[in-house]
Amino acid sequence: MSKFRKQDALDYHSQGRPGKIEVVPTKPHSSQRDLSLAYSPGVAEPCLEIEKNPEDAYKYTAKGNLVAVISNGTAVLGLGNIGALASKPVMEGKGLLFKIFADIDVFDIEVDATDIDTFVNTVKAISPTFGGINLEDIKAPECFEIERRLKEELKIPLMHDDQHGTAIISAAALLNACEVAKKKLADVRIVVNGAGASAISCAKLYIAVGATKENIIMLDSKGVLSIEREDLDEQKKHFATSNTKVKTLAEAMKDADVFVGLSKGNVVNQDMVRSMAKNPIVFALANPDPEIPYADAMAARKDIIMATGRSDHPNQVNNVLGFPFIFRGALDVRATQINEAMKLAAVYAIAQLAKEAVPDTVNLAYDSKNIVFGPEYIIPKPIDPRLIYTVAPAVAKAAMESGVAQYKITNWDAYVNELINRLGLDNKLIRNVTNKAKQNPKRVVFTEADHYKILKAAQQVADEGIAKPILLGDVEKIRKLIAENNLDLGDIPIIDPRSKSEEDRRYAFGDLFFKKRQRRGFTLYEARKIMKERNHFGAMMVETGAADAMISGLTRKYADPIRPALQIIGVQEGVSRVAGMYILNTKQGPFFFADTTMNVDPTVQELVDITVLTANSVKQFNITPRIALLSYSNFGSAEGELPNKVRDAVDLLHKNYPGMIVDGEMQANFALNNELLKEQFPFSDLVDKKVNTLIFPNLASGNIAYKLIQEMGGAEAIGPVLIGMKKPVHILQLGSSVREIVNMVTIAVIDAQAKKQ
Repeated sequence: MSKFRKQDALDYHSQGRPGKIEVVPTKPHSSQRDLSLAYSPGVAEPCLEIEKNPEDAYKYTAKGNLVAVISNGTAVLGLGNIGALASKPVMEGKGLLFKIFADIDVFDIEVDATDIDTFVNTVKAISPTFGGINLEDIKAPECFEIERRLKEELKIPLMHDDQHGTAIISAAALLNACEVAKKKLADVRIVVNGAGASAISCAKLYIAVGATKENIIMLDSKGVLSIEREDLDEQKKHFATSNTKVKTLAEAMKDADVFVGLSKGNVVNQDMVRSMAKNPIVFALANPDPEIPYADAMAARKDIIMATGRSDHPNQVNNVLGFPFIFRGALDVRATQINEAMKLAAVYAIAQLAKEAVPDTVNLAYDSKNIVFGPEYIIPKPIDPRLIYTVAPAVAKAAMESGVAQYKITNWDAYVNELINRLGLDNKLIRNVTNKAKQNPKRVVFTEADHYKILKAAQQVADEGIAKPILLGDVEKIRKLIAENNLDLGDIPIIDPRSKSEEDRRYAFGDLFFKKRQRRGFTLYEARKIMKERNHFGAMMVETGAADAMISGLTRKYADPIRPALQIIGVQEGVSRVAGMYILNTKQGPFFFADTTMNVDPTVQELVDITVLTANSVKQFNITPRIALLSYSNFGSAEGELPNKVRDAVDLLHKNYPGMIVDGEMQANFALNNELLKEQFPFSDLVDKKVNTLIFPNLASGNIAYKLIQEMGGAEAIGPVLIGMKKPVHILQLGSSVREIVNMVTIAVIDAQAKKQ
C-alpha cells in the first residue's frame, strides 16, 4: 500500500481543477446553431418526445449511463460519521472509479439527512435523473431500511455497495479459497467478526452460495451474537447462534475453517490463527489495518489462505472488482433492480475469472512473472481488463433471465465488443487475427527459448491454440526455467542445436547452407559449424519445412537474426528488399506504418516496392489498405529531393497498380483529417476514404513517428512485422513484453497461412 504524507493527499485533490471529476459535453457546442439545438429552442423537441414516452429519456438523455453516488456521510470507511459535506471527496472518488473501470458517468449527491424518511424521500425525488443509484457509507441499521424501501419504490437498479460490494467479492474469494483448501463450503465453520451492514450482507450471501447458516458464528463489539443476548436488533438476531458456550472471538476461532474480519485492526493474534482447522482461510478485511497483520498471519501457519483489503498483499478483496461492472450490466439491460440473481451471477463470474490465465499486463503491473490460481491468487486483480466483459454480461444475462430487464441483449459477442471498446481497449484487429490463427495453427520455432518471456508466450499461444511452439536452446536450462516459473508446456518439443542428438540434422542443414553460400565466403566446415547457432538452425528449420515460422530478436540487436534469415530463406520472388511494418492499434482502429525498421533512404522504386509489400500485408488482416505516401509537402507545394521522390513513387503506383487506393505526396495531417483533405485537395484519391496505411519517405521519419505515437498517443504498437521474406520470419523488439511476443506469434501464424496458400 503506497505511503504518502497528509499534504500529498491534500495537494492531489486541490491542485489544478479542484476535485476529481468534471462534466464534459458530448455534443458539438462551438456554434450558435449548436447552442440552439442543445438548449432553447431545439431542446423542446426531445422534451416533448419524453413527455409522450418516458422510455425515450434513455434515447435522448444521458440517463441510461448515469449513476448517482449518494451518501449522508454517517459511516465513511475508516472515518465514521463525518457528515454529508465531508464525505464528498469519497463520493467523487467513487465516481472516478465508475468512470475509469466501466465508463459510467456519475453525479455525486451528498444528502444532509440522517432521518430515514427524509433521506428516502430525497432520493426518490431526484431519482428520475438517473439510470441507477449507488448508496454509499450509510450506517447500520438505517442502511437496511433505506435500501429496502428504495428498492420497493424505485424502478431503477439500486445497491448499497457497503453491504453488497464486499459480500460479492468476498463470496467469490471464499468459493475459490475453499476449492484451494479442498473443503466443501457447506461443511466449513465460519467466524464473522463484525456485525454491521457489510458483515450481515456477507453472511447472507455466503449462505446463498452454499454455506450453512448453523455453521456461522458472528460477533459484534460485545462478543458472540447468541440467542441469550437481549440487545440484538432484527438483523443481528438472524445470526444469533444457539451455541451459548462460545463467548469470545478466541473461543469462536478454535477449529474454525474460515475467519472473516469486518471489524477493526489487530483484534486477532497468531495463537488464534494457530487454533484454527487445517488449511485455514483468513479474510482480514478491516482497513487500513487488518484484524491481524499479513506477515503475522503468514508466519503463524504455512497452510493459511489469506486475504485482506490492502493492495500490498495478495488476494485484495476490493469492491472495485464488482460495483462498476454490476451497474454496467444492469444499466445496459435497463434493469428495474439489482436482485439476488444478478449478485450471484457477479460472484460466480468473478470466481471463475481467477481460474483463467492471467494477462501479461496484469503480471507486469504486479511485478510478477506468472500469477496462477492458488493460495496467493484466489480473486482477480482490480486492474484486470477482462472484468468488464466478464462480469457485466453475466449480470445482464441474470437480469434478463430473472425478469427484471426492460431491454434484451441478443448479440452477446457484439455486446462484449462494445464493452471492450468503451474503455478504449479496441483490439478488434488482434481478436480477428487471433481467431484466424486458431483456425489453422502453425509450427513456430522460438530461437531464444532460454528466456522466461519466450516460455510464457509459448505456453500462452499453445494454450489458446494459436500456434504449435518449437523451443530452441539448452534443454536442461529450459526445463529448469519451466519448473521455476510453474509453467506448463506439456509436450512442446525442445531442441538443442548443439546436442549430439541433433548432429545428423545439423550436418544436413550445414550442407544445404554451404550449397547456398559456397560462393559467398563459407566453407563446408564453417557452414556445418554455424548451424550450432540457433538463429541459423531455426531459419533452416523454416526453410526445410520442419517449422512454418520463426520468432527471434528478444535479446539481440535487430540485425543479428535478420542476417541468417536472409542468407537461408531469402526474399519473395520479385522483391528486391525487405521492409519493416508497425501496426499502431488506436481507438480509431489500426494504422499500418512502413518502413519503420529496415531501409534508411529508399529510392523511388524501393518506395514503390515497400508500398506494394505493405498493401499485401494489410490485406492479410482482411483490411482494405488505403494508403498515403507522406512528405513535408502537399501535391507539389514544395520542391526538393524528398518530395520529388515521393511524388515519382506515387506516379508509378498509379500507373502500375491502378486498383490500389493510394495517393501523395502529402503531409500527415491531411492524410488523417479527411475534412481538411476534402476542403483543400478535393481531387485526391483519398477523399472520403479513411486512410489506414502510411508510407514514410525514409527510415528516420517512420521510426520517429511510430515511437512518438506509441508513447504520447497511448497507442499499442505491434511489430516490427518483417515483410518481403519468402517464408515467415519475425524479429521482436529488444526486451518485448509477453503480450508483444504473443501478438507477433499470432501475426507470424497469419503470415504462414497466407504463404502456404
